[in-house]
Amino acid sequence: MQAQTFTRNEIEDFLYHEAALLDDWQLPAWLALYTADARYEVPGTDMPRDASPENSLFYIADDAFRLGERVKRLMKKTAVSEYPRSKTRHLVSNVRILESFDDRCRVHCAFVTYRTKSGVTDTYIGSSDYVIVRTAGGLRIASKRCTLDLDSLRPQGRVSIIL
Repeated sequence: MQAQTFTRNEIEDFLYHEAALLDDWQLPAWLALYTADARYEVPGTDMPRDASPENSLFYIADDAFRLGERVKRLMKKTAVSEYPRSKTRHLVSNVRILESFDDRCRVHCAFVTYRTKSGVTDTYIGSSDYVIVRTAGGLRIASKRCTLDLDSLRPQGRVSIIL
């Protein structure tokens, strides 16, 4: 294994920036944090950690194109599930760099995302696994998998926000 080229502070600052963009509904700027071949996944609550979207039903299994389409839909007034927009608060903690090779690292962290809309607050808790790459333009997300630590999506019923 090569010497670590990423620091925890650098990665934490990047993840806090990502969370702030989501909370401020700056979704186009958030999307720009992703690489052109990125993946964003949210497996079902009853899935094993190593489940694959190729043979399991995921809540979200987006490649870069689908992620871009998701952002476009969420930004429109016709997005009934998110217009008016929810208020969210993304909290990130327990950030660990699992592996680091030259310009790429694997990161694991815990998250809590609060979503408030129409007088109801939903709480999503879980962990995120990232592959983060260093590019000429700065750090970028090559993949993000948000694993929910919930028995089910009740009472939320769906994931209409970006975790």
